[in-house]
Amino acid sequence: MTDTLSASQARRIALAAQGFTRARPSSVSARHLHRVMGRLGVLQIDSVNVFARSHYLPMFSRLGAYDPALLDRVFHSRTTHYVEYMAHEATFIPVEDWPLWRFRMDDFRARWAGPDSWMSTNARTLQWVKDELRDRGPLRPADLRADAPRERGTWWDWDDVKLALEHLWRTGDVAISGRKGFERSYALAENVIPAGILSTHVPRDEAIRELTRRAARSSGVATQSDLADYHRIRDRAAVSQSIADLIDEGELLPVAVRGWDRAGRPIPAWRHHEAVLPRRVDAAALLTPFDPIVWFRDRALRAFELDYRIEIYVPAEKRRYGYYSLPVLVGDRIVARVDLKADRATSTLQVQSAWWEPQANPAEDAERIAVELALAASWQGLAHISVSGWGSAAEGLHAALSFHPDASVRRHVHARERTS
Repeated sequence: MTDTLSASQARRIALAAQGFTRARPSSVSARHLHRVMGRLGVLQIDSVNVFARSHYLPMFSRLGAYDPALLDRVFHSRTTHYVEYMAHEATFIPVEDWPLWRFRMDDFRARWAGPDSWMSTNARTLQWVKDELRDRGPLRPADLRADAPRERGTWWDWDDVKLALEHLWRTGDVAISGRKGFERSYALAENVIPAGILSTHVPRDEAIRELTRRAARSSGVATQSDLADYHRIRDRAAVSQSIADLIDEGELLPVAVRGWDRAGRPIPAWRHHEAVLPRRVDAAALLTPFDPIVWFRDRALRAFELDYRIEIYVPAEKRRYGYYSLPVLVGDRIVARVDLKADRATSTLQVQSAWWEPQANPAEDAERIAVELALAASWQGLAHISVSGWGSAAEGLHAALSFHPDASVRRHVHARERTS
C-alpha cells in the first residue's frame, strides 16, 4: 500500500525531520548542539567566511543566536564527541561513527593502490609524515613544513606534504585532532579515535544500510537519489539493496509525492517510519548552501522549487544572485535568497543582493526575513544592516527593516546602498 503526499506535506515532513518544527531555546547549551547533530548526522565544513563559516549556520538556522565559541569547544577541541571525515564532503561526524566509514577509507586506499598512483610514487613522503606524527604527536601542517627534510639541497615540495596528510586522512591512517581557528591539526588515528571504536569492524553492506537508514531518518521523505547523496554513496546498487532491506524491516514506507516525477512518471519515494507530518511549519531561517535542506540540487528543486547553484566560481559580472547567496526559509517555503557579507570594519551586515523566489508572498515574508537579518547581525556582533539596490527583494527588505514594528529590528538599519 503506497500513501500519497502533497508536495507541501512532503516539505513539512522534511523540515520536521531536520528540526525546524522545534521552538528555538532562549539560551543555547552544548546539549542543544548535540540534539541538532542527532538530527543532521553530519555537519558540513567549508572555508568560505564572507558572512559566517558554513558549519556555524545550521545551528543558527535551527537554534537562533548562540555563542560560536560554544560550537568551537564542542566540535573543534580535542574531545571524543566529534571527528572530521568525508561523510558528505568534509564534515563533522560523531566519533563513534568512524567504523561506518571504513568502507570509504578502503575505497580510497584501493583507488590509490596502483603503481603509478600518487601514494605509490610518494611512499617516502607518506612514511616520513607518519613517522613525524608518531614521534611528535598532533601537528599542524606548518609544524611539518618547518622540519621537512632537505633533498638535493632544496626543501621537499610543500604541496607533497599537504597531499600526504590529506591522503592519509582519507584512508583513515590519520585523523583531525582539532582546529585552532580554521587550521587543522593532524594525528595518527590511534591517537584520536578511542581504541574500542578504532578496532570495530562494520562490513560494507551493513555500513551502507545503516547510513541509508540514517539518511532516511534525517530526510523524513526521500527518493533513492536523495538517500544516496546524503552521504555521497556512489554504489547505487548497495543503496537500492539497503532500501529493500529497510522496507522489509518496516523502517521505510513507500509513498508517492505529487509533483515528484520525471518525464511524467512518479519518482519512487519512501517515508521513514518515525517521520512526523506537522500541521504547519512556522520557521524562518537563513540557510547555508551546505545545509541538508538544500545541499542536493535535485532535491532542492523537486521539494522546494529552488533552482540553486552557488556562484562562488562564477565571474562577478556573470553572477545572477551574488557570490554566496543564502536561501531563506519562511514556513515550509524557500521564499528568497540573500547574499550576505559581514563587514567587520564598519560593523555592518551587508545585504549585497536580495531576490524573491516564485513561491514568496513578499508583503508577509519581508517582515519575517527582516527579523532574521536583525538576529543574524546581532549573532555576528554587527551593529548595522545595509541593503543594496540589487535584486527583486531589496526594496521590500529595506522597507521591512526600516519600518518594522519591533524597535530591535529597526535599530540595525544603517543605510541603503546604491548599486549600478
